[in-house]
Amino acid sequence: MLASRRAQRMERRHERTRKFVGLSMVSLMDIFTILVFFLLVNSSDGEVLPTAKSVRLPESVAEKSPKPTLVVTVNDQDILVQGRKVASVGDALKTGSELIQPLQEELDYQSRRARGKGEKARDITIMGDKEIPYRLLKRIMLTCVRAKYENISLAVLRRESRS
Repeated sequence: MLASRRAQRMERRHERTRKFVGLSMVSLMDIFTILVFFLLVNSSDGEVLPTAKSVRLPESVAEKSPKPTLVVTVNDQDILVQGRKVASVGDALKTGSELIQPLQEELDYQSRRARGKGEKARDITIMGDKEIPYRLLKRIMLTCVRAKYENISLAVLRRESRS
């Protein structure tokens, strides 16, 4: 029996709708790639402070995690602020003054720069090598206070408590 044109057209349409529609894997791969990058970036629960190979930090049983602040790094040769050398340790120890003038100038500059961004940058972290003399650490802390950085933190390595 011969089907009419309309019946043939309906049959063709019915056959097209019976075919299986595949799942698009491209969009799923994009979603999973974005998810992996998001997890990689946000999963690091490590230290916030930059690490310097020339600085050996003292060990402590510290409970507080560091927060992002202005960082003064002191190794056996140089005094650095945010990774930039501002003075040498030898020159800082030789001066008769209790203040380290190049360090104070850099801290004043960093303070003005932070105020221009609308931040209240008055916290500072000192990453000092465990072998630096105490009188140098005292001068650095005095210079920080004179530059109006009153909230001073000392960076240490966390040691497991023996309790």
